[in-house]
Amino acid sequence: MRFLDPIALVYLFLAVWVLFVASTVSSRVDGTQAVIAADAAGIGGDITVSARSVERDGPVAVEVVPGADASAIATLLLSRGVLTETGRFRALLDYTGTGAQLRSGRYEFTTNTPAAEVIRKMRLGLTREVVLVVPEGLRVEEIGELVVGLRVATAEEWEEALAEPRLEPLLRSRPEGADLTGYLFPATYQLSEDTTAESLVEAMVEAFASAVSPAVRSQVEASGMTLHEVVTLASIIEREALLADERPIIASVFLNRLEAGIALYADPTVQFAITEGLDERPADGWWKRELTVDDLAFDSSYNTYIVAGLPPGPIANPGRGAILAVLRPAGTDYLYFVAKGDGSHAFAETLAEHEANVERYVQP
Repeated sequence: MRFLDPIALVYLFLAVWVLFVASTVSSRVDGTQAVIAADAAGIGGDITVSARSVERDGPVAVEVVPGADASAIATLLLSRGVLTETGRFRALLDYTGTGAQLRSGRYEFTTNTPAAEVIRKMRLGLTREVVLVVPEGLRVEEIGELVVGLRVATAEEWEEALAEPRLEPLLRSRPEGADLTGYLFPATYQLSEDTTAESLVEAMVEAFASAVSPAVRSQVEASGMTLHEVVTLASIIEREALLADERPIIASVFLNRLEAGIALYADPTVQFAITEGLDERPADGWWKRELTVDDLAFDSSYNTYIVAGLPPGPIANPGRGAILAVLRPAGTDYLYFVAKGDGSHAFAETLAEHEANVERYVQP
């Protein structure tokens, strides 16, 4: 003989049975919810009760920490608007004996979710999938904002993780004093309740090492550049190129200029220079769009308008495509390019051709 799951069985009797139980377990106030702090055996503190209206729409994210008991979980669900009262929830747990089976994790519910459905999801551990998506070309500050936004870590914890000494072999070739800019690989990272700022940094560095495979490292050695120089140029290309098929062409422009001893004149390096070392996002953002004459003359070793050659390090975190563009540039004699305004660029071999392109594509 097959027996019904306790939760399914309760559904059959819920309409009649819960009216009695709920009345003895909780006091329900129409239009309000009781917000009850867990007792010392749960999350600490004396029990306090207050009431407030619940008016929420859409999905509700709830994080249940390891070790939280049923009482603390009920309090949390109530405060987040998942439950309108805790009577049914507590009664179902008592009846089915499943209070100890509720799993920790990050869940996503809707407001006013039936108590039985909440218990079902938490017994099975049906947590929501949380991922960190890091696009190509972000600064470490921007990645930090994403991490903090997902509540994985605080800004201070992110900074501490970045400052930790790294022992990965690929990082040993960095110049003294270089930070992790350029080495936090853009990718999608699965998060769990155990994810920390330190574990994320470690995962990003490991992803970088995987992307820069032994075959790629051989190409780096053959290029005559160091890995740090390749990543530095790749970071500039990543910020300049919106179209993937233009990366090798833009790489060829910069490599041609480096060979000819011509300054790169790369706007992204100026954008980085004028915001380097800031603790908070500036009003114009990390990548100021409209650069002034004063910006272009800003005194910094990263400003490729006033300093010839490559800047001392990457200005952003490039993807594999930009790194490969440096190692496999297009075969051109281009020395100049200008944005057309549609995401693509016009390239030129001579200054006269470039000035004609500027006149054609740049709005006065």
